[in-house]
Parts: sequence; C-alpha cells; structure tokens
Amino acid sequence: MTRPLIGVTTSRQGGWRSYLMHRLALARVGARSVRLVPGEPLPGEPLQGLVIGGGDDIGAEIYGGKVLPDVRIDPDRDKMELSLLRAALPRQLPILGICRGSQMINVALGGTLHTDIYEVYVQAPKMRTVLPKKRVTIKADSRLDRILRCNPCLVNALHHQSVDRLGEGLAIAARDESGIVQAIESDRAPFLIGVQWHPELLVWKKPQQRLFAALVHAAGEVASPLAAAALVS
Repeated sequence: MTRPLIGVTTSRQGGWRSYLMHRLALARVGARSVRLVPGEPLPGEPLQGLVIGGGDDIGAEIYGGKVLPDVRIDPDRDKMELSLLRAALPRQLPILGICRGSQMINVALGGTLHTDIYEVYVQAPKMRTVLPKKRVTIKADSRLDRILRCNPCLVNALHHQSVDRLGEGLAIAARDESGIVQAIESDRAPFLIGVQWHPELLVWKKPQQRLFAALVHAAGEVASPLAAAALVS
C-alpha cells in the first residue's frame, strides 16, 4: 500500500530545520512528506494530509488583532496556508496544526488570537524551551486525550500568541496551568487538531509519536486528496 503524502508548511527563513524534524516524525509512522513554502513549486502529486507548521507570527490584520513591532511575519505564507486550509477543510482532509499552525486553523475558521499572551495572562511564566517542561491538562475524553493517553502531559513552549475566540466548529482540547489554550480540535472532521506545542521536537515521547500516527492513519483513508498545485502559486 502506498504511503500517504503529507504536506508540511514551514517558514522560508530557517524552515528547513523544522521540516527535517517533521519529515522524521512522519517517516517513523509510515508517511511521506513534502515541504510547502510560498514562492516555490508545489507538488504535482495530490496530498492526503496537511501539517500546518510553526514559525512566523500570523499577520494581525487577518484576524483583527493588534499589530506588534519587531515580530516576523510572512504575508505570502499566510496567504498560502489560508488557501490550503480553505480547500482542505471542506474535503475533510486530515490536518494537524502545530503552534502557529494551530492558530492558523482557528483563524481560517473565523476565530481570533491573543497577539501577546503575556498582556492577557499577566501571571503566566515566560517559558520558552524545546524541552517538555510545560504542564498541560487535556480535556477528558477529547479526541486528543484518546490519542495522547497522557494527562496531564509535559510539552515544550515556543510561542507568544494563542487562541482567543474559537473558530466555527472548534473546541478547546487542552489548557496549561495559566489557562492558556494549548490545543483545539473539531469533531466535525475525521482529523482536525491543533496543538500549541511542537510535537516534532518530542518524537522520542510516545504520546507525541501517537499524534503523528493518528494523522497518518486518517490520511490513509482519504478518498479525495488535495491537488495543492492547482490551488496556490
């Protein structure tokens, strides 16, 4: 049986490092992957799943947020990812959003973001680490809970934005000890999950490997793959 092809969006600047970690994580659970970057040719082979990856901030004008100075944005990446999501969501293509990607799923479905979590959650510790040091509580009997099977879970933290108002059809699947949304999901799709942490940097943790495995399992059952090259340039 052909291994499903998963598209992985990344930043143009330094995104190859992130892509290599995603490629490893997906290969370990039986999938192929292709990097999706704005301005570069998109694959001719249809995609059976998407990972909307981390990296740049999302342009605040997209969700009506506060524009912050000294943050890196990429309007072309925003446009590409929104185009992919708006085509993939109606097809019920399996989608995993990671950090920025979780936020982008929320925005694509009409939700909003906290542009800077520390202006809202003033007591939250300013944690930035690739190591699993942040404790998150998973909503009992959520899809994410059934996949990860760790509750609470220790994850990493590399973000300063988070989900505010939920997009259509989404539910909160996890929060951290400060109340910041750490995961979202939808029960209207076979697989639509966003996590605020970076599971690709925790592939040695079995719960995080199970997250990629669940994505790939859903991708293997896709009846209508997404021809990405026909959607965005």
